[in-house]
This record gives sequence, C-alpha cells and structure tokens, in this order.
Amino acid sequence: MALAELYEELGLTGEEYERIREILGREPNNVELGMFSVMWSEHCSYKSSKEQLRKLPTEGPRILMGPGENAGVVDIGDGLAVVFKLESHNHPSAVEPFQGAATGVGGIVRDIFTMGARPIAGLDPLRFGSLESPRTRYLFDGVVAGIASYGNCLGIPTVAGDVYFEEAYEENPLINVMCAGIMPKDRLILGRASEPGSVGILIGSSTGRDGIGGVSVLASQEFDETSAAKRPSVQVGDPFTEKLEIEACLEMLDRGLLLGLQDLGGAGLTCATCETAERGGCGMDVDISKVPQRERGMEPIEIMMSESQERMFALCSEADLPEVLGICEKWGLDATPLAKVTEGDTLRLFWEGEVVAEVPASALAQGPEYHRDAERPSYLDEVASFDPGRLPPPEDLGGAVLRMLGSANICSRRWVYEQYDHMVRVNTVVLPGSDAAVLRVKGSRRAIALTCDCNGRYCYLDPRLGAEIAVAESARNVACSGAVPIALTNCLNFGNPEKPAIFWQFCESVEGLAEGCRQLETPVVGGNVSFYNESFGEAIYPTPVIGMLGLLEDEDNRVVSAFKREGDHVVLLGDTRDELGGSEYLKVFHAEVAGKPPSLDWDSEKALQKCLVQAAARGLLTSAHDLSEGGLAVALAEACIIGGTGAHVDLVGVLPPHVTLFSESQSRALVSVAPSMLADLQDVAGDLGVPLHVLGTTGGTALEVKGLFEIGLDDMRDVYETSLEKMIAGAHH
Repeated sequence: MALAELYEELGLTGEEYERIREILGREPNNVELGMFSVMWSEHCSYKSSKEQLRKLPTEGPRILMGPGENAGVVDIGDGLAVVFKLESHNHPSAVEPFQGAATGVGGIVRDIFTMGARPIAGLDPLRFGSLESPRTRYLFDGVVAGIASYGNCLGIPTVAGDVYFEEAYEENPLINVMCAGIMPKDRLILGRASEPGSVGILIGSSTGRDGIGGVSVLASQEFDETSAAKRPSVQVGDPFTEKLEIEACLEMLDRGLLLGLQDLGGAGLTCATCETAERGGCGMDVDISKVPQRERGMEPIEIMMSESQERMFALCSEADLPEVLGICEKWGLDATPLAKVTEGDTLRLFWEGEVVAEVPASALAQGPEYHRDAERPSYLDEVASFDPGRLPPPEDLGGAVLRMLGSANICSRRWVYEQYDHMVRVNTVVLPGSDAAVLRVKGSRRAIALTCDCNGRYCYLDPRLGAEIAVAESARNVACSGAVPIALTNCLNFGNPEKPAIFWQFCESVEGLAEGCRQLETPVVGGNVSFYNESFGEAIYPTPVIGMLGLLEDEDNRVVSAFKREGDHVVLLGDTRDELGGSEYLKVFHAEVAGKPPSLDWDSEKALQKCLVQAAARGLLTSAHDLSEGGLAVALAEACIIGGTGAHVDLVGVLPPHVTLFSESQSRALVSVAPSMLADLQDVAGDLGVPLHVLGTTGGTALEVKGLFEIGLDDMRDVYETSLEKMIAGAHH
C-alpha cells in the first residue's frame, strides 16, 4: 500500500502527514506512520479537546496528582490516598458488547494499580437506546455480563453506577467505567522513564493481533455499516492474568524495586514507551523482536499497535532486574526485559538488530492541538420555546406515579447490580440502590463515598447548565450519604468534534463543568474524552459523566436513602418550582424531550449540601435521598419501597399537584428524622438558609398523599422491581 493510502487508512489527515515529515525531516516508514496514527488519534492526543480542558480547575490542597498521569490521586488523611479515574469503552462495546465492556473494566483497573493503589471498587455509568429495540436488549445484556464477569473474577466489587435509556444512544451506547483504589501516600509511582540506563520490562500476556488500530479506527471515527466488520479490533480479556499482575506489581512497589510503571491500554506498546520516555524527559531503545507473540508472523507495525490486554511496562534499575523478574516468576507472569532508557528524546525501535523506527518521543506523545470551530446548534431555540405548562395534567395521579416507577429510566436497577459481586473485600458499607456507594477505609475511621451522574437529556437541552447539574447532582448524592465531596473525574462523551454544532456542545459543557468544580471546590483529577459517538450521522446526547469522590470522617455517620422505621418525620429540604422541562414526566407522558432544564442556584445547592453533611455528622438523619429524575413522587416511593415502610404526606403549596410531584427542581433532598431530632434539624437548616418543609410521617403499608392518592407498598414494589426485567425479556412489546 502506498504511504498516502496508508496514512488515510490509519486515520491521519494530509496535514498531519506533512507535519510528521517535517518532524522527521524525511518520509516516515510504515512502522513510524502506525505509531503516529495511534498516538495522534483523538483518543490518545486529545487534539480537539486539549485547549478546552485547560479551563478545568485541577489543583487543591488534597490533590497529590492531577491530570496527565494514569489516574488522579487525592489525599484522604491518615497517610492514605485514593486513586480514581473514569473512562470509556464505547466503540468496542458497540461492536462486541461482552468483550468490549470486560476489557474496559480491565483497562480502568490497570490505570489504578499502575499508580500504586489496590483497586477496591468499580462503577459503571451506562447509556443505551430504547429497550423496545432487540439490539439494545442484546447490547445491554452483553455489556452487563462483561462487566460482571471481569470485575467478579478480579475480586473487585462493582458498587455503583447508573443506566439511562434514550433513543439518542440507539446505535452508539456509552460504556463508561470507573475504578477507585486506596494506597499509602508514599507508595505513589508515576509512569515515567527518568533514569538513563534503567531497564524497561514487558510483563503479562503475550501480544496478538487483537485491538490493532483500536484507538485510531474504533475510538476515533463515526460508526456506519462497516463497523460490524471491525469486530477483530476488539480485544479479548483475561482477568486471571490481571489479578496476578495486581499482586506482582504491588509487591514490587512495596519492595521499592520500580522506578516507573505504565499499563498498556490504548495504542499498546507505542503509548507505553513514548509516554514514559516523554514524561521522564528521556529517550528509549526498544528491541521489539523480544516481545512475546501470541500469533505467528507479526510485523513490527502490528506489535507496536496491538492492544492486547493484561500487559504492563515496568522500569527498574539494572541492579534490581533479577529481583523484579523473580517476583514475576513467582506470580506466574511472563516478564521480558526489552528496553533501555537513554539520554535525549529519541524513541528507537530495533527488530532483529535493525533500526525499524526512530522518532522523537515528545512529538509522538504530545500530538497536535486543534482549535475547532464552534457554532450554537439551531435546534436549541425550538426546544427552549416549548412550554410544558400547556399540556394537560394526568387524571389519575396514583396511576401516574406507578407509571413513572415503571419507566426504563427510573425502575430498579436490581437486575444489573445483582449480577455484580458488590461485597467482595468486605469494604462496602452502603450497597447499590442508595444515592452513593460508601466503602470503609481499612485501618481508619474514615469512609469514602462514590457516585457517578449525568442527565444527557438536560445537556442536550442546555449543555452548560446540564453539565453544571451533573456536577451538582453527583456531589448532592455524596452529601446525602453524609460525605463531603472532595474531587471528581469525568468522561466527556460527545459526537464528531469536527462539526461546529457538536464542538459548541462540548465547549459549553466544559464551561459548565469548570463552573461546578469552582463552586463546590471539587477539582478535576483526570478523566477521558470520547468523541465521534455518532452513527449514520446522528450524534448521541452530549454526555459529560461525572464521577464524584466524597469523604466521611467517620463511617458510622453514613446515611442511606431508605425510610427505616415508623413514626419519623418526612421532610423536604429545598424548594420545588414549576420545572418540568427535560423531565422524565414529560418524556413518559408526552413523549417530549424539550423545554428548559431546571435552574440551578449554586448558593442554594452549597447550603443544602452543607446542611446534609452537618446533619449526618450530628446523627440527626434516619435517611436522606436526592431528588432527581421523577422528582418528589419518585423519591418518596423509592424511600418507601427500599425501606419497606409506608408514608403519609400532605403536599401544601401553590403549584398544581402534578408539578409538585414530578418537577425536577434542583437542590432538594428528602430526609426522614426522629421527632426528637426535628428541632435540631430545623436549627441547622435555618442557620444555612435551607428551606425546610415537614410533609408528614413514615409508617403503614402504603404511600398516601393526602387528598390525592394512596398506593400500597406491594403495588409500588411490584412495578418498580420487575419492570426492567420485563422490558429486557421483551414482555412490554
């Protein structure tokens, strides 16, 4: 194949090809071209997003490592740190759902132990098309099975996540995966080759042809009719090898043997060698004929582009090499010394004694940077002018509540999380189904809270406001559990950035994200941008998923969302406004995705979160539940169902009853409180200026809203807990 055809096939532009020639001062050969194609892909180089991402706040007193390494690191006190990150495996999962999702889990877990942390928890924010589509049901089933299989085999509990079903994700599901780990602060290791003369070792699985061109072909192009043919580009996972790698790498770090550690994810060995060299300000000589191969006759370009899973690249001194190899042997892992760190900036590849590539590591690793055109999409005026107030309210409010509880975006996710082992390692103290997962930190009184959030519908209607709400809601979920939000990671999922309307959505979302982080003092420690989430020219909703980390000083102060006992006061913190735009109610009853999303007042939001955290620390709350999709009606019903306790409430106010029940106004939480504690809660809320409304009491076997409806707990539970399984079985069609 001529070089001109090859660079196009590899996803490079003519302009990029000329730039490569300039950098090298000559024509690149096919190995060099392959390396540039993967490193300059959108997935690896962030060439369209770098400029915007600089707007995000990334520093704070707790931040030990922000963006730029494999994962972010946050100080939680007691000499301990949390390492966490969120990223995507969207395109591979659309092609091969089980392996795409499984290897997504494998990749994010490697990012965590690469920094020196033991992975303790996984989360899975997922987005699919309508469950009426057989293809969606196939993808959903395969993805959940893939996440369960890999996570369960590794012994890492999947503790939280979310799932939304919207037509916009029909052809292009979003499979985002998050992992968090804990480590002693002083075990932090970076992916850097900074000592000339040190040795680079490839550890783990042998290298095959799986995943070749994954980042340049699968992750950086739109989907079309040819996408199914890209199935060979999806890697195959082996969690048992990864489990051994975790133990071997942590043992080497405990013994102080490693100078640097990097996983082989997107762009494989190319990425691992050039990024460690560039970060460390060094060059590297690599003998790729030593790479253990799973398949015969592999060419140098295939070896460098392969994305075979469960491979690590470790750096150690010559003196420590025998001990490193001994630990790998003890854990049954292949380990091959094949690289030498050098002075300068040159990455040189050798194949059977011959130099087959010679490129500046920094040019590969830094990649180009583009300033894309951005233009506000025309659809926004139309959707913003929609007035939900002109639609007729439901005649039967009790029936409406049941219908909402059975909607795909609200009904119980039990079918998903029951496939996951969420108790392994026995750190999980708040299980899936509450607002946030809470995990104890062994050897400490502390606990961490984790959650992920993003309402893509809000972001479609107003990308900036939608992103702000995603930050606010993820922090509010953490606050409802009693934890203080301290830092976040993100996975920014968008369509084709070369289209001005899509890039505008991206820029606006980043502005919203930055504002939310500033307001809540939750810096961004890292994340991922996933572009080209389009199929047949149709883009997904802009979906900036937020993964939030919260800290509880004492795990005994944790709070869950369920009503726990009879006779407590049911209290609404925050005010409800006439805000049905972009709501689940509007979609379920009127098939509309339109209107303005709910407004967000940061002072009210911060006051509410402080109120929740202070009340939890003082032991005032029996339960706390964030109000989001479905509003007050759904929050009440969920608290009753999960706790097995009814409630009797009275909706006082001037809004029409269906608006009070289903409005998705922000900065609200539903709490329950013992009668003896109510005055104290009123004091805390009063001091912070948080509106407090006593709605009624818990008890009985029904949810009764005075003068409007009464629904039995069993009836609510039956709809809430069985709807998803019925939809997956196709029984609703």
